[in-house]
Amino acid sequence: MKRGLRILLAVLLSSVAVAGCSKDNAKPVNGGTAGNVQQSAGESTLDKAKKQGFITVGFANEKPYAYATPDGKLTGEAVEVARTIITKLGIKEMNGVLTEFGSLIPGLKAERFDIITAGMFVTPERGKEVLFANPEYSIGEAIAVQKGNPKGIHSYKDIASKQDVKVAVMVGAIEEQYLTKSGVAKNQIVTVPDQPSAISALQSDRVQVVTMTGPSLQAMLDSAKDDKLERVKDFEQPTVDGKSVRGYGAAAFRMGDDDFVKAYNEELEKLKSSGELLTILIPFGFTEEELPGKMTATELTK
Repeated sequence: MKRGLRILLAVLLSSVAVAGCSKDNAKPVNGGTAGNVQQSAGESTLDKAKKQGFITVGFANEKPYAYATPDGKLTGEAVEVARTIITKLGIKEMNGVLTEFGSLIPGLKAERFDIITAGMFVTPERGKEVLFANPEYSIGEAIAVQKGNPKGIHSYKDIASKQDVKVAVMVGAIEEQYLTKSGVAKNQIVTVPDQPSAISALQSDRVQVVTMTGPSLQAMLDSAKDDKLERVKDFEQPTVDGKSVRGYGAAAFRMGDDDFVKAYNEELEKLKSSGELLTILIPFGFTEEELPGKMTATELTK
């Protein structure tokens, strides 16, 4: 089958339903394989991708960053930004590999894929393990609760103050750090493999709150179409270590792929300058407010 971004929805649904997925559970999609053609000594990842005509990309099932449509097409903010840039770099196709969010960096380091494109936040901790491109968006946090907000939750501190409240967060997501640094006890945090699992936990009252980035949460609530759930409109953005937690998301590369990151950043800057980046972001719930401005990966990983 031609390597590309056509995937079987059944593969996606069965894959994301598996809790506790490890890096060995990475699933190739579109008929591709998790591995690539043998890389020649001294050959860069970018050069190899241009030669073989495709690049292997790791993604997680997280709307609006990367997900499958009902007809089986891989899309999302991060996917479409990467697709555009990869094409401009002369690489014809992207070979998508589905894995759990927490397995993205281990899979990248183990060479199961060559790029992570999952809307991953750029942080100093992650910057010690991977090379980030410059950010393609910026965003804040959000929470959802049962309709009417019966527990009166308006901030992470509210969760911390109510020991009977549990909150669902996707494994490996930055929100877990924000919660613990806001005083939320570990036994209040329920980690789940993906966003649909978080919504299911809220619907079943296994947790009383779910948290994720604003566009992700809105996309999940729109998909759930459950009038018994609601987004907390007056949510107070957390402050951690005296700093705003406003996050910046970007594609990530293996250490040593500096030439690839440089080329990727050059094309990203062109998208920003032309306005094409905003055009790509808008269908996924982003606005001008979510543009990254002049923030760089270097500043974010200090």
